[in-house]
Amino acid sequence: MNELFELEDVDSDGAIRETAEAVDPQTRAAFLKKAGLGGAAIMGSGAVLGLLPSIASAAAFPASDIAILKFALTLEYLEAEFYAQAKKNNVANGNADLTTFVNVVAAHEAAHVAFLRNALGSKALSKPTLDFRDTVTNQQKFQATAQVLEDTGVAAYLGQAGNIKSKKILGAAASILPVEARHAAWIRDINSSFKGMNPTPAPAAFQGSKTKAQILAAVKGTGFIV
Repeated sequence: MNELFELEDVDSDGAIRETAEAVDPQTRAAFLKKAGLGGAAIMGSGAVLGLLPSIASAAAFPASDIAILKFALTLEYLEAEFYAQAKKNNVANGNADLTTFVNVVAAHEAAHVAFLRNALGSKALSKPTLDFRDTVTNQQKFQATAQVLEDTGVAAYLGQAGNIKSKKILGAAASILPVEARHAAWIRDINSSFKGMNPTPAPAAFQGSKTKAQILAAVKGTGFIV
């Protein structure tokens, strides 16, 4: 089934367009094309942003799966706003590698939010009030926080994989998990050359998971959600 999505439908807060505007004009078209936003409208065959799988109305899902989607949306809201504010504040401050990371990940997380909101429809949670304090203005604190958030996101998605009942939702979550893992490895690689940090991009042969309760406790502990 073909569906037509306007850019505004999946980029209500303008994060994707802002990211595109930050790209050199000569490469902006290529950026949008890679992001699945080559034109004013996105033509997909059951796809959001031309890349992510579309899933039916949340009304068709088990209540437990809807709860997992809401949990995922809360985390994606957190990440999307974190990177949007960091980008706005120019936290990379001339660091080319970090600038690319911030711009690309900001667009990814905005796409994840749009995708989950589309999946949940009227059941989607509103974005919470967030205060990241100086983690989005201080470069060293941003890099350390980004590493923690990305590692947490990977553990959160992995922790819910065995609880998902719908194959469509499992497939959707599976399409986001490796992207979050790549983000985690990417920021770890950037941080590996940063004085006093030196993490390993792939620290172990196996990835541990965390429960919903563990993740929510960790998020609460940051104080980012007001």
